[in-house]
Amino acid sequence: MNGTTLQTFAAECAEELPGARLEHPFGPDQEVFEVRGKVFMPMTSVPGKPVVILKSEPGEAEALRETHADVSHGYHMNKKHWITLEAGTSIDEKLVEELGTESCRLAVGDLPRSNQPVDPETYGTRARAARR
Repeated sequence: MNGTTLQTFAAECAEELPGARLEHPFGPDQEVFEVRGKVFMPMTSVPGKPVVILKSEPGEAEALRETHADVSHGYHMNKKHWITLEAGTSIDEKLVEELGTESCRLAVGDLPRSNQPVDPETYGTRARAARR
């Protein structure tokens, strides 16, 4: 998966998530997907390489960085809770979709229950279970 394909596919997945919106709070070169004002997927270029930045549980983020050469600490984000995906052979569409859904779920979990477009405890779990 090349960089443009990575960002395009990640954006397509994000657009399907409940309550997700594309914003440009930092200018036209940085696309940011938010849900109810909470950022869950910024996309930018890190010296010229397109990347996707996602929220992740700290333990999961560490495991992903250890097992995928194309996953690193979150660029300009909290290094414990965010990861950066770069295009490469260790990243596939299924992983991008799962990580994007998880990032959105984590962002929604930070919202008051009345503002959550989905239940963060169950959202995405049935879809993942069906694919296994």
